Amino acid sequence: MENRPAIVQQFVRGGGELFMISRRHLLQSAVLVPVQGLVLEPVMAAVSDAVALRVAVIGHTGRGNYGHGLDTMWQQIPDVQICAVADADPAGLSAAVNLLKPGKSYSDYRVMLAEQKPEVVAVGPRHVDQHRDMLLAAIQHGVRGIYIEKPFVRTPAEADEVLQAANAAGVRIAVAHRNRFHPVLPVLRQLLVEGAIGRVLEYRGRGKEDARGGALDLWVLGSHIMNLAAYFGGPPRAVSATLLQDGRPVQKADVRDGAEGIGLLAGNELHARFELESGLPFYFDSLQHARRRDTATDRPASFGLQIIGTEGVIDLRADQHPLAAIRQGSPFDPDFAQPQVWQAVSSAGIGKPEPDAKLAQALTSQVLPGRDLLRAVREGRQPLCDGEQGRQTIEMICGVFESHRLNGQRVSFPLQTRVNPLSLL
Repeated sequence: MENRPAIVQQFVRGGGELFMISRRHLLQSAVLVPVQGLVLEPVMAAVSDAVALRVAVIGHTGRGNYGHGLDTMWQQIPDVQICAVADADPAGLSAAVNLLKPGKSYSDYRVMLAEQKPEVVAVGPRHVDQHRDMLLAAIQHGVRGIYIEKPFVRTPAEADEVLQAANAAGVRIAVAHRNRFHPVLPVLRQLLVEGAIGRVLEYRGRGKEDARGGALDLWVLGSHIMNLAAYFGGPPRAVSATLLQDGRPVQKADVRDGAEGIGLLAGNELHARFELESGLPFYFDSLQHARRRDTATDRPASFGLQIIGTEGVIDLRADQHPLAAIRQGSPFDPDFAQPQVWQAVSSAGIGKPEPDAKLAQALTSQVLPGRDLLRAVREGRQPLCDGEQGRQTIEMICGVFESHRLNGQRVSFPLQTRVNPLSLL
């Protein structure tokens, strides 16, 4: 194990020490997450597979709605019962009742949680300013698992507060970075170990770069890419970044309240360089209206992550099917006699058809992440994309703003600034 590249290692902290653990161990046991220097033992007992877990859905029509199917996903999972739904919008609540056929409905999610006491809660609204309160309310009312729309919360401080409460109560939180649950990811990581693209040199990611390009793109779409980059390259150690508005550095006068409840926001262009635990750089860039689409397939051509090696490139197209492709051969010295071609990579390997015919639908509908959360609750382990990864992603996003605030200075993680750095400009 010690001879393997750092990209295949996963780590947890305990008592101030860093321990390397295998993916199999991650899938079979709980990962202890540190909260303010303390390791808290899970107190939640595993739940029998025979028990149908009661799920309550929180939405808010007109203010983030129900996210990307965080309400209907549970209808496709047989071992759950939708016991209740809450929506502060009367028309939205009526529509949700007709769609979900829950046991009861509520205009106030706090009342629902107090009366129903569900085992699992789906926090659906995309508007991030509601997430902290909804998460804490669910934890305080004794839930065992939470599935929450991304982005996780608005600031590292909110993430600290939520994770401290969740760890103390033994609550499992899964964040809806659904690409993280794709079974091709461990296949790709093994390909990297085997040298399929030679020596890995860097990671490069971009957002969708549509009208949201820049800081908003970083929040609502770049969060997916941050999560993937950390999966392959390890947690971030530092970042340096530049945030621009119409080609000039963002200033205090540019800061506004952002869309989707994100909080203070500025900049329609950004360039960031992260240093990952593996020692490799991860670059993330987003420019407003730079998006190019494949007109034949309508696939957003920029949204994804590329892993660049000395002898090839692995490409991940976020939320697309297939998710991954590989092009072998030097990306710097192309051999025109033998043109490089892209090959899809499935969970069975390079150029092989995906053995699970229902995989794309299970990911798009959030069913695969939902099943993983239920197994995590039953097995007493952390989900594949847990709250700690949610906090990590939020720190990466806020790290971009903090570096810009400090004139591009290299900023280390964990961030010392736990608020939105744009509030300090």
